[in-house]
This record gives sequence, structure tokens and C-alpha cells, in this order.
Amino acid sequence: MKPDRRPGGAETLPVLNLVPNLLTIIGLCAGLTAIRFVLEGRADVAAALIVFAAVIDGLDGLVARRLRATSSFGGELDSLSDFVCFGVAPGILLYHFALTGVPGLGWTFVLIFVISTCLRLARFNVARTGAEGAATPAAGKTPPARPHFVGVPAPAGAMLALLPVFVTEAGVADLRDAGLAPAVYLALVGLAMVSRLPTLSPKALRIPRDRTRWALVGMALLIGLMITRFWLLMAGLCLIYALTLVWACVAAYRGRRTRRG
Repeated sequence: MKPDRRPGGAETLPVLNLVPNLLTIIGLCAGLTAIRFVLEGRADVAAALIVFAAVIDGLDGLVARRLRATSSFGGELDSLSDFVCFGVAPGILLYHFALTGVPGLGWTFVLIFVISTCLRLARFNVARTGAEGAATPAAGKTPPARPHFVGVPAPAGAMLALLPVFVTEAGVADLRDAGLAPAVYLALVGLAMVSRLPTLSPKALRIPRDRTRWALVGMALLIGLMITRFWLLMAGLCLIYALTLVWACVAAYRGRRTRRG
């Protein structure tokens, strides 16, 4: 939406146009506060705040598109917020939660994860800028979005990185003293983010109209589990998403073999 001009020449914007950026700031505050709770030894609160930041991250872009309030400033602000919320905060949380007992190597794997998040976001920014440049000004439209992401998105990567916290808080297993395993796992998540693996995009999901009611029932179930079994739900969702990555790897491998054959 183009800004209006006052009689004096000053540009004005509708207040609603600030809502997406306000949501981004709220998410950033959640990520920064998560770091504070990590330093206070409250891994559960820190993990919950990072999950909250991921929810906000999904909302701000959606709201911006619905309000037609997308902007380059908003995109850059969102990217910087994502680096803090889904790179720095999860890395520090995992280090204090499970990697302090792995001298030297623990922090090395944290750096791999955080830098991978930064590279993932940089690649996304370049792709987004290219898509905006390919827009057709006459029609005022941009090319249709890809049916999948390239590599694991930063918010999803953060959720996968927090799986040891989710599993421990759910009471399934205590992974705080699992040795080098959480460190290697964290590095693998980072590498998945910078990979070229096609991964699931929510924008590609479609629900048949006659099954909408079942989707709503499923959402009610998810909300109920979020209230009563939050940590178990998050662990389950991470495992389901990890299975989709395995499926994507198998599909990509088969595709390469088919092209070679």
C-alpha cells in the first residue's frame, strides 16, 4: 500500500500497516527473553518462548499479505528477528541444557547450527529479492510461490533443535547427559537448513472442501493437547516433521536415479 501525503508534504501510513512489524517485534522480544531465561536456568520457559516466537513468525507474514502491507523494511526486520529467535536463542538454550558437559566440541556444534541459520536466512533473502524483482508491474502480481521450501526453514529448524528439550520436559527420556549425541544432532539440523532438500511448505497444503470440518476437529485436538500435553505434542510434531524430511531425502534420491537412468 502506497503512503498518503499530507498537505504539507509529509507521508502518512495507515496504522494497520504497522501491525505486521509490531508482530515481528513481539516475536523478537520473545526470543530475547528466552535467552534471559536460559541464563536463569529456566529451559522450559525459554523453549516455550521460542515456540511462541515461531507462531508469531508465521502470523506476521500472513497478516502483512492480508493487509497488503509487505515492505522491504518488514522483510529485513523479520529476517533479523528470525536469526535471534531461531538461531541464537535455540543455540544458547541447547548449549546450557545439554552441551556444557561436552568441553569444546559442544560449543563448536552450536556455532555450526547458528551459522547455518544465518546462511539459510541469507539465502532466503536473496531468493525473496529475486522473486520481487521478477514481479510483473503491469499486473501488479508476483510469481506463484514454490510448492516447497529449499532446505529446512529457520523456524522449523529451531523446533527440531529443541527436540531434546521437548523430550526431556515431556518425561520421555532425560537427554541432558546424553554426551555428544545432542551436539551431533544439533549440527545435523543446521546442515539440513542449508541443504537443497525440498521440504514441506504450508502454502502448498490444500484441504478438500468437504473435509473442512475434520480439519477443524483436528485443530481442536491440537489445541487441547497444547494445553494439557504441550511438551509431548511438540516432541510428536518434531518427529512427524523429521519423517517428512526422511521421505524428502528418499524422493530426491529416487529422482536423481531416475534422471541418470
